[in-house]
Amino acid sequence: MPTSRSALAALPAVDRLLRQPRVAALPRPLALRAVRAVIDELRARVLAEGAEVPPVEELIAAVEVRVAGWRQPGIRTVLNATGVVLHTNLGRAPLAEAAQQAVAVAARGYGTVEIDLESGQRGDRLTALRARLAHLVGAEDAVVVNNNAAATLLTLTALAQGRSVVVSRGELVEIGGSFRIPEVAEAGGARLIEVGATNRTRVADYVRALDALAEPAAGLLRVHRSNFRIVGFTELPERAELAALAHARGLWLYEDLGSGNLLPETPEEPTVSQVLAEGVDLVSFSGDKLLGGPQAGIVVGRADLIQRLRHHPLYRALRLDKLVLAALDATLALVQEGREAEIPTVGMLRLGPQDLWPRCEALRAAVGRPDLDLTIEPVDGRAGAGALPELPLASVALVVRGLPVADLAQALRHADPPVLARQSQDALLLDPRALLPEQDRSLAAVLRRILDALSPSPTSAADPP
Repeated sequence: MPTSRSALAALPAVDRLLRQPRVAALPRPLALRAVRAVIDELRARVLAEGAEVPPVEELIAAVEVRVAGWRQPGIRTVLNATGVVLHTNLGRAPLAEAAQQAVAVAARGYGTVEIDLESGQRGDRLTALRARLAHLVGAEDAVVVNNNAAATLLTLTALAQGRSVVVSRGELVEIGGSFRIPEVAEAGGARLIEVGATNRTRVADYVRALDALAEPAAGLLRVHRSNFRIVGFTELPERAELAALAHARGLWLYEDLGSGNLLPETPEEPTVSQVLAEGVDLVSFSGDKLLGGPQAGIVVGRADLIQRLRHHPLYRALRLDKLVLAALDATLALVQEGREAEIPTVGMLRLGPQDLWPRCEALRAAVGRPDLDLTIEPVDGRAGAGALPELPLASVALVVRGLPVADLAQALRHADPPVLARQSQDALLLDPRALLPEQDRSLAAVLRRILDALSPSPTSAADPP
């Protein structure tokens, strides 16, 4: 116990540490918080374990480490070498330069978010977006909220609260973050009527369900199977068949299209325009997937139905702020002007092995470790985020073998900037597809540092001290 008392007496005062030049140079509120935390933890160790008080220099270093950690941005730039373009955990689509500039302009000051300059009265914050979307997809009107889950919730709440909606059993999906269609419908007050079997649903199944209801249904629902496929003995009605059934009974047909697709270059996914042309009344999709814009949920279709969504109280809780509005408007403008190649997501999805092979060669050369097993090999990339789930993107990667894969992957994740790559049984794969061109050099520098740390070059090891 005397030892503990003497150690406690040796604890430096808070003011003493704060006066140290290195601590005094830190932001005062953070420095004070860190000093108190370091001293409190040291006091607890002294009492519990009889720990000795370290030199002041060590305490100063501990304070600096804490403050540095607190000052680290919540979202850090990551080098995405996974080959997955729309990586949900990494924020999905990187914005086009035009969208970035639009966000910066909107953030700097005031803007025409919700004012009509002609009349000087309050206006509609979606005026520009509604016009662009109507032109791009051939819709009568549009409404935009903060993500596609919100779009689904708003649609079912505004159009089917307290009423029935008929959906195929094979479309009751769950996507990332435990977002389940039945639970969203329940939250919106709609009653889902499941029809058909998991793998086969026919128009007759919808007819029987509608005929059996005591009260008329609100509408029919189709849901995109974003992240899975049912293959083999399968059947689903065509959209036109369901649209004809819905309209004959005075109902609407709504399709949650998931990732959405505005550009007719991925035949595996119908475009929003095609879906509307087949008779679907409302279509919702994401802004941050195949469109390559910011996170948003876009609903397009019949004007009377869109108006009901826009006038529902829930819309205000789900609407976009000015920064997302600016980014989405700029992204849609690029598509409208035929400049979609400037959208990073579009460009990345269009890359082929012939584009990626030279980048892998340059990466290997920049690393400069001929003693290590670094090869360039064909691999499959992915769109990601539930988009094009069955479509592999022919790609190539720099493959690292001969080192502990888990250790190498962890070291890359802890680097500055962090690097995410793909792990296989005996190799680490670095696919440059989802890297912005200017990031290739950064990846080479990080990889060189990590490889040198894990496996020093024989040449450098032989050099005299």
